[in-house]
Amino acid sequence: MKAFTLRLQDSTQAQEIAGVTSFVGEDVTGSFGILAGHARMMTVLNVGLSRFRIGESPWQYLAMPGAVLYFHDNLLVLNTRRFLLDADYLRISAALEQQLLAEEGNLQAMRESLHRMEVQILRRLWQTGQRGGM
Repeated sequence: MKAFTLRLQDSTQAQEIAGVTSFVGEDVTGSFGILAGHARMMTVLNVGLSRFRIGESPWQYLAMPGAVLYFHDNLLVLNTRRFLLDADYLRISAALEQQLLAEEGNLQAMRESLHRMEVQILRRLWQTGQRGGM
């Protein structure tokens, strides 16, 4: 069975996995698969789980908050902010859910902080206008 190499890259680490025989991911057009010898392609993966197989071994699952995928010359490169890799579907699904919830909490806190700053700026502009333009 023909194989290709998978290179995973995020902001803190890079990992190269040889002997990959199949990759399944999802972009805006839906789910797709890549086998060795696939034509050159580039796409953006959705947030969620992808999976790959080395030889006939069980699937390995890859959780990512989206990624840029590039395949050429039997090298599949995935660039993402971060990734989680696990052979246990339930464990990685739970980890992905926790990660997404934490990110949503961080985004909400950032939105609230920006709103408070906006209110302060508008208040200061109003006070400056009340004093006659300073």
